[in-house]
Amino acid sequence: MSFVWFILIGLVAGWLGNLIVKGSGSGFWINLVVGIVGAVLGGWLMGLAGFGGGGLIWQLVVAVIGAVLLLLIVSLFTRRRA
Repeated sequence: MSFVWFILIGLVAGWLGNLIVKGSGSGFWINLVVGIVGAVLGGWLMGLAGFGGGGLIWQLVVAVIGAVLLLLIVSLFTRRRA
């Protein structure tokens, strides 16, 4: 069951991250990948900062923060099309 929650949190975090950074979602698979990688990035950064937590809401917040950071980093290395 935890794998299903991991996927759902990743999907929601990717979608919210895309809404925050780009203003729109990017599709199911891109949102899922961005959310999962963002969750790993956010968890790693929060661990370095000394913040621990539990609970579903905390995991979602950390995943969204990680997804936003990931999208901002990616946008630094990619050109935007007119």
